[in-house]
Amino acid sequence: MLEYLLSFLILAGALFTFVGSLGLARLRDFYTRLHGPTKASTLGVGCLLIASALFFSTRSEGISLHEVLVTLFLFITAPISAHLLAKAALHLGLTSLAPPPEDKPRR
Repeated sequence: MLEYLLSFLILAGALFTFVGSLGLARLRDFYTRLHGPTKASTLGVGCLLIASALFFSTRSEGISLHEVLVTLFLFITAPISAHLLAKAALHLGLTSLAPPPEDKPRR
């Protein structure tokens, strides 16, 4: 049963990572390219690290916390770095393929 769970996590992690890298390579805009590594690749690496933590926790006497700490660090830092990159791009005035939002009157 554990082998099936590990196989699922590894395949899901590989699929998410592939989709994230494909999005980074194929999307045409800087702002849309941010979604590839920050969303899909974060989930992919998270699945792979959880699979590694489960595997090494069952093979050794103690709980493997190294992978859990790396996963927490990744989930904390990836959105922050994407936010800072987007703010820097806005500050530099990079154009986007999406039209700017319309100004709506506030109620």
